Amino acid sequence: MNMALHSGVERADGFAASEQAPSLRTFLINLDRAESRLEAMQRQFQQLGMGFERVAAIDGAMIDLPHAHYDEAAFRRLHGRLTNPAEVGCYLSHVACAQKLLDSTEAFALILEDDLTLPGDLPVVIAEALAAHAHWDVLRLSTVNSGRKFPIVAMSGDRALAIALTREKGSGAYLINRHAAEWICTRLVPMRLPYDIAFDLEFFAGLRGMFISPEPISQETDFPSDIQQGGKFRLPLQQRLGVYPFRAVLEIGRVASRAWRLGKYRLIGVR
Repeated sequence: MNMALHSGVERADGFAASEQAPSLRTFLINLDRAESRLEAMQRQFQQLGMGFERVAAIDGAMIDLPHAHYDEAAFRRLHGRLTNPAEVGCYLSHVACAQKLLDSTEAFALILEDDLTLPGDLPVVIAEALAAHAHWDVLRLSTVNSGRKFPIVAMSGDRALAIALTREKGSGAYLINRHAAEWICTRLVPMRLPYDIAFDLEFFAGLRGMFISPEPISQETDFPSDIQQGGKFRLPLQQRLGVYPFRAVLEIGRVASRAWRLGKYRLIGVR
């Protein structure tokens, strides 16, 4: 396993021979009615020789509003959109996976949505990521954006653990530890933003977010999105003017927090 690091960063050599590798649970979020997606993911897992636990996704169409774990007023105010039931179901499904980790004895969880293309070396990628777990609380393996990632910890091939300074949407595949799971189940509930935006704000809780770059898992598949529906749920402009100052605060906070952390890595090798 190649764990050579970029200049100025302390080594992360993984686990000594006497240590036990960290325990991991793999959760696949899948709607009961999405049988073709499940079959496609099962084929990929079988080819990789990996197992997973299917988590029945919460069907937004079956959610009765108001819901204790969804703050509709805050969602409108902070995101400028009407309620998309599928988005609420998606959010609560991810929270359920984090809770499953907390209810277990495992240290980490790999959480996956069911519309992904998995790489042939995914077991190696996961093993290397876990070996470098001291560097992250949330480690993202996919994105739907293309912002620059700044490499920190080299992995095998051309991949590295990296820090992104810009917002990256998409929550298709990521690793979390128990600290991040607790944050998701407490600080991120009730829902006030879409999940992929909310969990990209880990820095406000003092957690360490990273990417594997280039991202090993693709969210580009033949399956259409159940959530993205253009401007269907967008509020009129005059009702979402307050969203823009809020987003500016988020972006400034993201750049400041992650740039500070990146600088510490690059200058003095501090996690």
